[in-house]
Amino acid sequence: MTQIAAEQKKEARRFAKKWAKDVKEDGNTAPFWLSLLGDVLGMEHPEDYISFEDAVKHEEKGSSLFVDAWIPSTRVIIEQKNTDAPLDKKYMRHGRRLTPYEQAFEYDQTQPVDQRARYIIACNFHEFWIYDMNEPEAFRKPIKLELQDIPEHYDQLNFLVDKASKPTDIKEVKISVKAGELVGKLYDALHVQYQNPSDTESQKALNVLCVRIVFCLYAEDAGIFGGVDQFRHYLERWKWENARDGLIQLFKVLDTKKEDRDPYLREDLAAFPYVNGGLFSDEHIEIPRITEEIYHIICDDMSRGFDWSAISPTIFGAVFESTLNPETRRKGGMHYTSIENIHKVIDPLFLDDLKKEFDTIVSVPYEQKFITRRKEITMRVDYRRKLLAFQERLAHLTFLDPACGSGNFLTETFLSLRRLENKAINELLGKQQVLDVIDPIKVSISQFYGIEINDFAVTVAKTALWIAESQMMQETEDIIHKELNFLPLKTNANIHEGNALRMDWNDIIPATQLSYIMGNPPFLGARLMNSKQKSDVFMIFVGWKNAGNLDYVSCWYKKAADYIQGTNIQAAFVSTNSITQGDSAAILWKPLFEDGVHIDFAYPTFRWDSESNTKAHVHCVIIGFSKGIVRTPKQIISDGLRKVVDNINAYLMDAANIFVESRSKPICNVPEIGIGNKPIDGGFYLFTKEKMDDFIKSEPESRKYFKPWYGSREFIHRSPRYCLWLGDCSPAELGKMPKCRERVESVREFRINSKSAGTRKIADKPTRFHVENMPVGNYIVIPETSSERRRYIPMGFMDDSALCSNALRLMPDATLYHFGVLESNVHMAWMRAVAGRLKSDYRYSKDIVYNNFPWPNPTPAQKARIEKTAQGIINARELYPNDSLADLYDDTLMPRELRKAHQENDKAVMEAYGFNWRTMKEPECVQELMKMYVKLTEAENARLGKVTKYRKPKAETNAYPVAAEHLAAYGKKK
Repeated sequence: MTQIAAEQKKEARRFAKKWAKDVKEDGNTAPFWLSLLGDVLGMEHPEDYISFEDAVKHEEKGSSLFVDAWIPSTRVIIEQKNTDAPLDKKYMRHGRRLTPYEQAFEYDQTQPVDQRARYIIACNFHEFWIYDMNEPEAFRKPIKLELQDIPEHYDQLNFLVDKASKPTDIKEVKISVKAGELVGKLYDALHVQYQNPSDTESQKALNVLCVRIVFCLYAEDAGIFGGVDQFRHYLERWKWENARDGLIQLFKVLDTKKEDRDPYLREDLAAFPYVNGGLFSDEHIEIPRITEEIYHIICDDMSRGFDWSAISPTIFGAVFESTLNPETRRKGGMHYTSIENIHKVIDPLFLDDLKKEFDTIVSVPYEQKFITRRKEITMRVDYRRKLLAFQERLAHLTFLDPACGSGNFLTETFLSLRRLENKAINELLGKQQVLDVIDPIKVSISQFYGIEINDFAVTVAKTALWIAESQMMQETEDIIHKELNFLPLKTNANIHEGNALRMDWNDIIPATQLSYIMGNPPFLGARLMNSKQKSDVFMIFVGWKNAGNLDYVSCWYKKAADYIQGTNIQAAFVSTNSITQGDSAAILWKPLFEDGVHIDFAYPTFRWDSESNTKAHVHCVIIGFSKGIVRTPKQIISDGLRKVVDNINAYLMDAANIFVESRSKPICNVPEIGIGNKPIDGGFYLFTKEKMDDFIKSEPESRKYFKPWYGSREFIHRSPRYCLWLGDCSPAELGKMPKCRERVESVREFRINSKSAGTRKIADKPTRFHVENMPVGNYIVIPETSSERRRYIPMGFMDDSALCSNALRLMPDATLYHFGVLESNVHMAWMRAVAGRLKSDYRYSKDIVYNNFPWPNPTPAQKARIEKTAQGIINARELYPNDSLADLYDDTLMPRELRKAHQENDKAVMEAYGFNWRTMKEPECVQELMKMYVKLTEAENARLGKVTKYRKPKAETNAYPVAAEHLAAYGKKK
């Protein structure tokens, strides 16, 4: 959690505690909302942002209507009540009884259409009922948030200050997670009843049994079975001793058509409908003995004590799978992708355009929708035709998730399309009471295709889609005031089990029939794959240079790129951010771009939280891409803001398709840097201070052979370890130090026994390091890894009294000028754009970051100024001798003097580049550096007789900052 997030959570706890008492509306509305906006949501000067007690004239009554609070920038109306005022109660207002929402709605209707509320909030200090005004009135239901939820879910109120944010139903999330906990409880109780619980077939049987029981629980609560609590009442007639027989008979009946059933069935069994869909197919599954504990879990905890109809199928499918998947259970916590994060993929991919298309259709004036003759109101033919055409368009879209897991992307997409269809159906209903068609629903789960390697996840995905279909059918019934038949289920054979990387996706659905590809393929680093996964990579990337360095997710990009050839299919994947950083960016994207792939939209690196008990998270990107017609406008989406751009390159920047590839020498005329020392000693030469002191006590002659030892962590935390460096020790001296000699022998044994041939080779030189880099005099050190929380990687000068490990990069012959440029915001912007990551931490690479960095060509005066500001950074650090660089460079805690010194250095360096430090932001800075890089690379290639091609965006300019010194230097290089 970042420092800002931790502070927000702390303020949210204070806020919830302060307002937990009974509160009256009068005099408290303004302090309440100002504190929420300012203290919790971090808005500066919230009093300039929200207004209270705005009034308008009621046209019919002539009296004034007041709104308790109004936020113009995000168009939020707030109707405030006392804590003892229920939000669903009607209160007298202007001679009519209205709920708080209806009061705010009445006010809203007096406003011009383009100024009406996006959200209406009814609040009584302890509850927030949030109404999305984009939803049709027919099924506009409040999203409910309680005051006690705010410390954990304050982000659900971000829509108050950020137009791009949307609230989600916390109750629905809690219910879905609670459902997962109940399934886990049932799973554990059933698991121990199997004769051989670890047997693969028994495990599959247990998973299928849990799915069937959950479907029955959902079906009885959602009214699918017909009778109230029909499943529970049925089981209770069997008693716990015979419940196993009852389940066996029930499953058989649910899979048998009514006309094929035994005519003499017991009445309670015969009352169950035919389900179909393969969920209860007559395959034999092992059902263990049902104990009294299991019986009460099902009947009491899961049926009588819980309403399954309220679960979110999107969330529950994933929670269900993670609950019953032994691997995820071992890791602890239930994991699922939040609905908000799913929409980060599907909204820009297709949903935003569909919503815009629908809004365009329905936004025409009333007279273009209806013809009024006397008392008869008739829908115009053209308007009806457009709505029907839109509905047909929805029904003909097809979707593939080639790593679908429990189907959460497919399920949420289905729900989103059906909600849009319901809006169209609501418009088609017009002024009628009942829609005079047998089945108005066109969108079907048969439009959704998935591939998943885990057999159980396939079953869960199908079940989640069935539940979603049931819920949306109920919403349609509420609109048309007519019952529709949900059962029997349609066979959902479009979710396929198998390894998507080994399958021809055309066998699932021909590419000519597909509209969109989406999903969240597996996150596995290049060094974390098993042998089968590595084999997948090399099979997908046959003949690709350095493909072994790519993450597993890259395979889905290549597979999708091949599949969509010659089509207008658009795709979008969530991926680890590594594929847009370091050498991976060039390895993956250069061949894909050459093959015609272009990026249509992108989310640069952000933290993708999985909603789980353990709150696991990973740093990701989202990339939308295609090969067919170039999609416009292209968009880069970050922090809720969408920026329209001309081109999106492999680093997810608005710039030409430039690739910063690995380079062994600097592209500019600057000192080379190298890694520090790499001992490969098994740790026998490294000591903490305490262990070094004990060693020296027992062998005093060793003192002069110890040196401070710094890696990235030791340097940043100013806490060295110590190295016993015996490389310069003569055999005679070593013979006088038996303990040192013992260490040498241990290193020799360690190297001899290594699996690495290279390590075994250096066993005959046990006092030497595998890599030795010990500059004489002063040199600059650059940590290889550094926290993302730091705006600047803390670098510094060291001398030859210490030794550095290979976790530091060393620049000998370095000057204050070099230090100033390297510690500048210009160099940091370049590093953030092209460096790789270790999790989210920066990984500073010699061959990618440093050797490709375009240096400025300063005048003597500019260079002198950089040297001065660089010294200013060192001086500012020395004001805090007892603080580590980790403390000093935490972006939140950085001292004012040090921040000021860096700002002055940034200005000096930017002026040396010819950049305007007052107006230039980091993305523009990187763009200019990329242009310099292109020019430097072209000059080098021209010298070497090579040809380099870069695909440039339409709006590309030729304004390159000068780098004449470095261009001239190419002629001097050997």
